[in-house]
Amino acid sequence: MKLKLDLHEIYNRGDAIEAALEEIIDEAEAKKAALVEIIPGKGSGQLKKRVLRFLDRKDIKARYHRVEKDSNNFGRVFVHFRWR
Repeated sequence: MKLKLDLHEIYNRGDAIEAALEEIIDEAEAKKAALVEIIPGKGSGQLKKRVLRFLDRKDIKARYHRVEKDSNNFGRVFVHFRWR
């Protein structure tokens, strides 16, 4: 199962970004999703940096397996989960 989060519509609302990221990680855990695709878009790269900082938080990092930046599309980040 793959979940997708597109941040284009809330790119300028910091509190909504954090909430959306928390929500998609929670949903991935609840549904045991193998992959979450987060689309911060290309833009200036600030939103992507914010997403990566969020994913690097200690409490969040413990919840997923690894992060992959799409080499073919700068505006996309994959979060991989491993379930036992």
